[in-house]
Amino acid sequence: MKKDRILIIGAGGQIGAVLTEALRAVHGADSVVASDLRPLEGHDGPTEVLDALDANALAELVQSRHISQIYHLAAILSATGEKDPMRAWEINMRSLFNVLEVSRSLQLDKVYFPSSIAVFGREAAKQQTPQYEVLIPETVYGISKVAGENWANYYYRRYGVDVRSLRYPGIIGHESMPGGGTTDYAVDIYHYAVQGRDYECFLGPETSLPMLYMPDAIRATLQLMEAPADRLSARTSYNLAGMSFTPAEIAASISGELPGFRISYKPDFRQAIADSWPASIDDSAARNDWGWKPEFDLDAMTKDMLLHLREKYRTGVF
Repeated sequence: MKKDRILIIGAGGQIGAVLTEALRAVHGADSVVASDLRPLEGHDGPTEVLDALDANALAELVQSRHISQIYHLAAILSATGEKDPMRAWEINMRSLFNVLEVSRSLQLDKVYFPSSIAVFGREAAKQQTPQYEVLIPETVYGISKVAGENWANYYYRRYGVDVRSLRYPGIIGHESMPGGGTTDYAVDIYHYAVQGRDYECFLGPETSLPMLYMPDAIRATLQLMEAPADRLSARTSYNLAGMSFTPAEIAASISGELPGFRISYKPDFRQAIADSWPASIDDSAARNDWGWKPEFDLDAMTKDMLLHLREKYRTGVF
């Protein structure tokens, strides 16, 4: 049987859940196999329990489900990874190697591997960080992403595996709860605001970071994966930008919709992580190569986040 299905690894995560729905809308529910470490519920298409560290199980699944593309989203994120660096390295890297190897050996069509602005460190330009910049990350998450980018490039050049990647900034969405990233304050803050609660931020008020609203992140991912291979100049990972803002600015945006909202600040260990990252990103390569352009700014995102979260808290559906 012809290989014609997509496998998503980490479909239960913040991005994975939304990307699964988007891919099923494009390719059909039966053509997208959603997998995670634990059973997935509420899906209208095929699901699998998969440990991406098990190379044999991954290869068997790819063959039995006739997989032609893999979206590998499973990873330990920045703040969580710092609590157990060796575990984060093991999970992030071994799972990627398994995906790259099965893609090479079974000659899959495409692989998607998300990278992150965590690849940059304090040596990189803080403003409008360019596509090809020095990469000296200061977290094990960032280190694993730099290594992953280089291995993706290696597998493309050495074996012809069509690996594609985006350096996601902080991703903000109403679809799931925060997942342990340094930028996740910008998700959590909306949940507090909708519930009428004050928010204590773990970053300082003037900490500017690049962010992207979930609909833009999903659209960028689909655009990249559909772009003709000969249009792609970056085989490590593309810079991707949407907007940059500080905790004070997102609080002001929320206050414009909810005047009683208040924020306070108590920076913790995540402040040092944020300080090592860019404040804004130059994504001109993505714009030039495959036509990337974000649709949401801060205020548009705030309105949409509050609209959806009000409904979720009203109905109790998350």
